[in-house]
Amino acid sequence: MSTTVPLIVRLLASSVSVAGRAGKIVRDVMSKGELGIVEKGKDDYQTEADRSAQRCIIASLSAQYPKVNIIGEEDSPEDEGEVSSEWLVVDADKEILSIECPSFLQNVKEEDIVIWVDPLDGTSEYTQGFLEHVTVLIGISVNEKPVAGVIHQPYFKTLVDGEKKIGRTIWGLQEVGVGGYTPAPPPDSLVITTTRSHSNPIVEKALQVMNATQILRVGGAGYKVLQLLEGVASIYVFASPGCKKWDTCAPEAVLNAAGGKLTDILGNYYKYGASETRPNKTGVLAAVNNDLHTYALNKIPQELKEKLANK
Repeated sequence: MSTTVPLIVRLLASSVSVAGRAGKIVRDVMSKGELGIVEKGKDDYQTEADRSAQRCIIASLSAQYPKVNIIGEEDSPEDEGEVSSEWLVVDADKEILSIECPSFLQNVKEEDIVIWVDPLDGTSEYTQGFLEHVTVLIGISVNEKPVAGVIHQPYFKTLVDGEKKIGRTIWGLQEVGVGGYTPAPPPDSLVITTTRSHSNPIVEKALQVMNATQILRVGGAGYKVLQLLEGVASIYVFASPGCKKWDTCAPEAVLNAAGGKLTDILGNYYKYGASETRPNKTGVLAAVNNDLHTYALNKIPQELKEKLANK
């Protein structure tokens, strides 16, 4: 790979290729039928697909970018050691390599970068057969801010020249834009997307005050943000500390690149530095544009914001 291409562009190009390979691992594990489910906590599961996809992503990116700090959801001592050569991806997406890098990112060094990896976002849905909700997330942050991201859907099906193709990869880069899908305007009426399996009274109250015509309950932060990008929903509301940094870094980067906005329920941006705590303690509020985000932020009662902030 040419080193004349700025680091951020090379890293994004590598991440697009790696995410596709991780998606194949996710499908292969499901095809074999031995999911190897481990319960990490209440309603928090890990499968062989999570573990193997993460090893593929981290080993592939670490080999090419050794000084970049990579934080994965499934970090554990068992993940260390040799990785199969067929899981080591050295390719980079040629379309991405041709992108012109934004000036403010041209001189970024590996030491400035933290990559947040969720190898299988929507594990609960994966184990229950809601496969369209599943995504592979690779978020790239520089100086604590998400600047680029990859959302790969292993089970997305399309027809290309009459042949069925499985899997697609959506990417975004700040000040450049997005690729891998067809952007669509928000629906004419207010449609909210929210959690499928992690609700509670505060989550429900935040939804009620929105006066939405429809509420979609789906799995995975990546999939919810894709609903915004594709015009299925207008706003993503989750007034709970259930999400983590690896859930939101890539989706936030892609949504930002598309002109949207993702913050916590209080309207504050999360920081993605290596020393930051993993949980997104004050929830998630995202929208396809600033106006819709402001609408949602103003609808949430101060009392509810304070309850969440003091949890």
